[in-house]
Amino acid sequence: MKTQTYLYTDGWDKPFDESLDSKNTLVMVFTSCSVESTEQRLKELRSCYKDSFIVGASTSGEIYNDEYYEKSISVGVLQFEKTALKMKALPLSNAENSFEDGISIANTLYDDELRAIFVLSDGLHVNGSQLTKGIASVVDDKVAVTGGLAGDDDRFEHTWVVVDGHMKSPYVCGVGFYGEDFRIAYGSEGGWDKLGLQRVVTKSKNNVLYELDHRPALDIYKKYLGEKAQGLPATGLLFPLALKENLNTQESKVRTILGINEEEHSITFAGDIPEGSCVTLMKANYNRLIDGASRAAESLALQEYNNEELFCVAISCVGRRLVLKSRVEEELEAVLDALPKGTKQIGFYSYGEISPLASGRCDLHNQTMTLTLFWESVDA
Repeated sequence: MKTQTYLYTDGWDKPFDESLDSKNTLVMVFTSCSVESTEQRLKELRSCYKDSFIVGASTSGEIYNDEYYEKSISVGVLQFEKTALKMKALPLSNAENSFEDGISIANTLYDDELRAIFVLSDGLHVNGSQLTKGIASVVDDKVAVTGGLAGDDDRFEHTWVVVDGHMKSPYVCGVGFYGEDFRIAYGSEGGWDKLGLQRVVTKSKNNVLYELDHRPALDIYKKYLGEKAQGLPATGLLFPLALKENLNTQESKVRTILGINEEEHSITFAGDIPEGSCVTLMKANYNRLIDGASRAAESLALQEYNNEELFCVAISCVGRRLVLKSRVEEELEAVLDALPKGTKQIGFYSYGEISPLASGRCDLHNQTMTLTLFWESVDA
């Protein structure tokens, strides 16, 4: 595997290496919604990588190695030697069909040689939980499923993905990786502190939360936020929910806000909030967030790594970026410090992260640092 990275700010940081173009090349593009020339920049990539798969997403901030950027484009090019690639993209009709959309992507990409799927989705017109459940209903746990939901800073107005080098909205895209020489490792960690009481979800539908302990969910949420409630939904990124299936469940997931409905006193989240589940409000702890990023890197399974070229895609939640502010690059540095020297890294700040749980089943995460590490075995 050969790799290269590029950064666009006022211009590209270096000329494109056209020798990396091939039918086994994946080009990842993560771009700010504030870059007005995105279509022109994509045209430039398409002209250099005519035979490659070009995919990507809009962001809430761009990651390039161990640095954070705004109003930029971060690009990674991965040319595989022995790994085959296949892509499936489709328009999203509405969030209620996300399960079926996941099934469609997985059915198209699945065969006996499939080793992993990397998913990028619109961040506002999807139920990330149902999307991942749909994929998981088709593929087994031996197929790693990772990725993320596109962002739009903290505006929640418009997100899109890159499909075949073109901006598409609302869309979801999956890339399949095939062959015994392909290698992947993944990790996902949070680092938030719990705040207040654990409450039971007494009324919800999919990713819309109506009641906690038989009280209007939005009213409870606003009480905790105090003056910050005036900035909802954006300020809700600073106070996500820890979600457990029931009182006896040890494993928890994090859910973050996408929108609110004042008339219904409801909150819409990026993933499902099932009735009967237990939730606890969470708050930021700077050091624990950075430690969480480091733990995500340290948890990567590298037993099969043998000094091959490594490429890391880091997808962190916009809520972490808003909390860390000027310290945001510390979590990016923490990741690279824990990885083998020479690892290239790009990524973005998102509205949701996709990675397997401890059980191996893929799921949606929020407010985590989620890492996907790619490499190719040098063995014949």
